[in-house]
Amino acid sequence: QVQLVESGGGLVQAGGSLRLSCAASGRTTSRSARAWFRQAPGKEREFVVGISGSGDSTSYADSVKGRFTISRDNAKNTVFLQMNSLKPEDTAVYYCAARFNRDAVVRTSPGYVYWGQGTQVTVSA
Repeated sequence: QVQLVESGGGLVQAGGSLRLSCAASGRTTSRSARAWFRQAPGKEREFVVGISGSGDSTSYADSVKGRFTISRDNAKNTVFLQMNSLKPEDTAVYYCAARFNRDAVVRTSPGYVYWGQGTQVTVSA
């Protein structure tokens, strides 16, 4: 079993920055693709960004391109999400997810087996 724990969420003003972390423990799959999804109140969970197991391939939702950056440290089984130029519409619960023994990123939630508990990101206008 793999456990994912997110941290780094909080309240920030529009234009500000936050850095989320997702640490994996347990029966880790350090070479599996990881991703961040988010869910705003009254909306469906949506893909934000993903990174391949090797770290050499990333995929971003159009809404965050140029503002968010994903990275990973496989030695620490940790994935990071640097969020800059935050907007009120980025407000959501952010979830970290991991695939099972798959290197490639997919942009749909059924492709991910392991999920964190979520961390709240609130951007005020």
